[in-house]
Amino acid sequence: MLLRRYIPMPKRKPAKPGRGGETYKGVPQGVDFRRVVFAGAPPDARFGVLGVRLNASEELSAQAKEEGASYPKKRFVYAEIKRHLGERIFIALVGPRGAGKSTLLKQIHYQAEASFYVSLDSVGTINLFNMSKELAEHGIRLLLLDEIHAHPNYGRELKKIYDFLPALQVVFTSSSSISLHEATYDLSRRVRLVPVPSFSFREFIFFAKGENVDPMPFADLANTKRCKTYYGKNMHYEPLFEQYLAGGNYPFASGHRDILPQFQNMLDIIIERDMVLISRITMAESFDVRRMLTFIGRAPSDGISYSSISQNVQIAKVKAQKYVELLEKAFVLRRVLPKGTNVTKEPKIMFTPPYRLLYRQYDECVGDLREDFFVDAVSRLNIGLDYLKGTRGEKTPDYLVGDFVCEIGGRNKGRGQFKGFSGKNKIIFTQPGTLDDMRRPLFFVGMLE
Repeated sequence: MLLRRYIPMPKRKPAKPGRGGETYKGVPQGVDFRRVVFAGAPPDARFGVLGVRLNASEELSAQAKEEGASYPKKRFVYAEIKRHLGERIFIALVGPRGAGKSTLLKQIHYQAEASFYVSLDSVGTINLFNMSKELAEHGIRLLLLDEIHAHPNYGRELKKIYDFLPALQVVFTSSSSISLHEATYDLSRRVRLVPVPSFSFREFIFFAKGENVDPMPFADLANTKRCKTYYGKNMHYEPLFEQYLAGGNYPFASGHRDILPQFQNMLDIIIERDMVLISRITMAESFDVRRMLTFIGRAPSDGISYSSISQNVQIAKVKAQKYVELLEKAFVLRRVLPKGTNVTKEPKIMFTPPYRLLYRQYDECVGDLREDFFVDAVSRLNIGLDYLKGTRGEKTPDYLVGDFVCEIGGRNKGRGQFKGFSGKNKIIFTQPGTLDDMRRPLFFVGMLE
């Protein structure tokens, strides 16, 4: 594929009004859009409007910059990304499909000088290093690469860009950490991974209502007085929590009622593109993946493990483990390891919200959906999360989070599961919310930092 680059024309007279004299916001000063050069083209064919696909790419970069201005609200992670711009390191925005990574790139593009945006899943096969080199030679200092996993051998190409183009910083996105794990060796010490998860409940409130709610420190969960004060200030947001659980935790859900088809479409892409093309599972295995997800989605979350998947889906246990690990890297499933002695060390397997709703109605799975939310939200805090499992089938609380023993349930959830857990902070997270010496509203977990 021919690669076009801009030719700066600092001595050229200003273009006269009319055809070819348009200006494009965000293009480095001195760039003349009417003259383009193609790397790899014959010498006599290097000038002129020849490559329709890359003409479109340049127009898309200019369009992406304009689109960045149309998103005034920014994800909370935007501030962290901005802190790292200008450092001698590349930035990888990693998170689930639909979390707003492309929008973040466009917002960065809009505010940056000498930046260029490329969506790699729409330009076909290109030589990434050659393109980067020519852009750098003509003033581009920030290269924004969307959907990096669509480019083959991108780890090698990024390493080469980092080593040989020190003036160029790259920010790239990936909706699949499957490919990032494959490229870890080439990218070691050169890339800072910045997670871009789905909305926390606090961020959902910000985008839905335009109100910036103070976060709750995790340690405050043990302080009933502080919890009552926080609840008094924020309990009017609790009616939004059901909407959040039902898929409102993704930016694209705003203003839409029937969003589950979009999640089904994303799941299809994950299985058919990420898992088949990147991880190279076979088409027959992809059908097993779908049967496995159907089993997990329709069964109660308690007891879902590699062994139960193997027995019920009729696949080898090693296959079940492989598929679960790949789907966790694709942000569809989460594994929680057990805590305790003399227990089977198989993880409990949960969905990330709201994928469980592809298999059951909200009212049918609300208890499991609450647990999905809890596991997803606490996992972001990096404070340790284990599920509690008895050795003889006795009832136990659901999870251990640091020094907190946690149970998740409805308003009338009892305290019987806490027997034998003296000396620990015990919390029952309820929805709808209740607040007393032991109970806390479940939505608090979406407000933690």
